[in-house]
Amino acid sequence: MSAFEDLMGFARDTAALGQVAGRLGWDQETMMPRGAADQRSDEMAAMEKMLHARRTDPKVGEWLAAIEPGTLDEVGQAQLREIRRSFDRASKVPADLAVEIAKVTSKAQGQWAQARADEDVPAFLPVLEQVVALKRQEGQALADGGDVYDAMIDDYEPNMTAAELAAMFGAMRPRLVALREAVLAAEAPQRLKGHFDPAKQMQLTEKLALAFGYDLHHGRIDKAVHPFSSGSGHDVRITTRTSELDPFNCFYSTIHEVGHACYEQNVDDAYLLTPIGSGVSMGVHESQSRIYENQLGRSAPFSGWVYGQMREAFGDFGIDSAEEFYRTVNRVNDGYIRTEADEVQYNLHVMLRFDLERALMQGDLAVKDLEAAWNDRFHADFGYAVDKPSNGCLQDVHWSVGLFGYFPTYSLGNVYAGCLNKALRQAVPDLDAQLAGGDTSAATGWLKENLQRHGGLYAPRDVVRRASGLEPSAEPLLDYLEEKFKGIYGL
Repeated sequence: MSAFEDLMGFARDTAALGQVAGRLGWDQETMMPRGAADQRSDEMAAMEKMLHARRTDPKVGEWLAAIEPGTLDEVGQAQLREIRRSFDRASKVPADLAVEIAKVTSKAQGQWAQARADEDVPAFLPVLEQVVALKRQEGQALADGGDVYDAMIDDYEPNMTAAELAAMFGAMRPRLVALREAVLAAEAPQRLKGHFDPAKQMQLTEKLALAFGYDLHHGRIDKAVHPFSSGSGHDVRITTRTSELDPFNCFYSTIHEVGHACYEQNVDDAYLLTPIGSGVSMGVHESQSRIYENQLGRSAPFSGWVYGQMREAFGDFGIDSAEEFYRTVNRVNDGYIRTEADEVQYNLHVMLRFDLERALMQGDLAVKDLEAAWNDRFHADFGYAVDKPSNGCLQDVHWSVGLFGYFPTYSLGNVYAGCLNKALRQAVPDLDAQLAGGDTSAATGWLKENLQRHGGLYAPRDVVRRASGLEPSAEPLLDYLEEKFKGIYGL
């Protein structure tokens, strides 16, 4: 066998073990008994020790040195690029640090969930202090004297920097704030009222998932504190949550996670369990979840179909027409929770987190001061005070599990989705007529063909550029938001 074949066999085994580790994380957030937390922490640490050893195995370096990239086709070169990137990054992080991060973040996730339930920030801060210290060490190892936070962003969006993101956010903020102010000054649509049986929500959730092409033969839907998607290839699982007073939380969280899951399910099977067998970056991943949730799921025609499904499931709930339902679905609300935020304000939530975690990682903000900094910033950005920690700095799971650098990819995903939506609308001119019947197949099929099937074959901005024909920028997103919400609010 050639060095490339040996390397790919080794990489496939490593990817398979990584999927097993991911399944442990899925179980921890869905079905694991609470009393198993300490043992699970040790299990996760053991898995990370083995994975880190494989990712830094000297044999990988020897195989990489022995392979002439020019002898490989486009797919082979992409595989080599991703293996080299993983090897170089993993080799910079000491094994004992990688294991300690896995162990501490596993414990921290459970402590965060309990602190969130108890509205008890002080109970969470000691373990968060550990996570932040460990992640700083990792960032310093990866940065080679450069910007620590840039090194962390690179884990989720290769070749993106904090400076580029800050410039993008700076350009987006004025138009978003102006749109929000205009919308909030106008007459608001009615709110959803009533009680909605959680069991019926879950039944409709499955129907929505299937409508967007989620393959339940290779997936499943469960409940968790924080909705998420995990896995790749032939085992891709999602979670959601229910609220008796707010079924939109359940339905649109589900559609969002289905966007992630379908991306993973639709990657070319030839790449299964290889370095390019998953979504290429979290920004591109978020583009899929956001376009499914918003440009498709919250569109007037598709929300009209959802209205019919809800009337069938719940009877009369006080909204008399599909048109008014569309306005309610897209109501711009005061609120605290990022995952429940309307499209106008969502990116402002992300900008808050971006600035705070950048300050944490660069040592400009102490963990003990995080809650006060969050509350001050939230009041400045949104004009009202945080009422409780679960609506403030305890609302997201990300920091407890060490995902520093992840948050900005949510807004980057919105930007990418804006570009993709513009191209999709041009490619499928009768899309609205199809969505009105609950048929998303033309849209999801276009996304599969033009983006999802490629997995990690192309670099993040390159795959968006190829699919949309546009240089990625925030303009299409901002134009879409202004047209949509000015129409809804009669501006």
